[in-house]
Amino acid sequence: MSPALSNFSSVTSGRIDCISLQTWQRASRTPRLFFLHYPPLPAKTAPRGSSTSPAASAARKIPRAADGKPDLSGIWITGALQLLIGEDEANDIRRTDAAAGRQPPPRPEPPPYTPAAEARRQAYVARRGIDDPMARCFLSGVPRITTRPLPFQIVQMRGQVIFLYEAHHAFRIVPTDGRPHPDDIEPSFLGDPVGRWEGDTLVVDVIGFNEKTWLAGVGTIHSDKLHVTERYTRDSPDTIRYEVTMDDPEVFTKPWRQAEIFRLRPNERLREYECIENNEDLLRFEKLLQTDPTFQNTPTR
Repeated sequence: MSPALSNFSSVTSGRIDCISLQTWQRASRTPRLFFLHYPPLPAKTAPRGSSTSPAASAARKIPRAADGKPDLSGIWITGALQLLIGEDEANDIRRTDAAAGRQPPPRPEPPPYTPAAEARRQAYVARRGIDDPMARCFLSGVPRITTRPLPFQIVQMRGQVIFLYEAHHAFRIVPTDGRPHPDDIEPSFLGDPVGRWEGDTLVVDVIGFNEKTWLAGVGTIHSDKLHVTERYTRDSPDTIRYEVTMDDPEVFTKPWRQAEIFRLRPNERLREYECIENNEDLLRFEKLLQTDPTFQNTPTR
């Protein structure tokens, strides 16, 4: 592993993004630190990524399932476009979005923490994200696992929608047949989801979380009272508009909202992701925890 990769954890405005070796291996043979490139697609099979001309995109219709609902099936990627697909293709996508009148997601809201919860978050920030559960290969939680710079696949079926994530071998099975949350929910990293359709939008209601994940960056803690509502709207053949609301009465003063755009990657595939195998951060973190005074004060709950 290169030194650049082993240190590729950037803390910016309280956010941390960790890039795995698998993501690095997806890069071109001459990757730059902040602009990784996926392997080029075969010229005969498809255009690059999801960037199509406005005319071609307008001529295509949003695919629909047998029940008439928009079909969300496909492999999708979100996050910082340059990081994922390269600067040139990201610019192509922006131009296509502008021509189609599609607005970029709004800037993320700051987390509306109570004073006590914000003090805990700042303690984690002061420790430079060394406590990030994701860096120790734990499941990233919701919504963070969906907004990581790795592909995920949606498989829409009658009565359920399945999410398959390259990250952590994770999966979510979302029933859409009208059933409620079960009575015997066990607290978990990804929570318990149930889905319903509101017009052409899939709404996923998620409860039953443990307290072992961060929501969207360094120190973005939550309690086991976290309630997440996700909204998936396929607003074009190549995009899904994603809106998420996080509500937690123990740490938030009001609901916290974020939004992303998922991009269809028709020639991408999910690959094996084994976080622990190449995770040199674990050894590095343990050494820092023992020797660096910055990390001697552990945040309290």
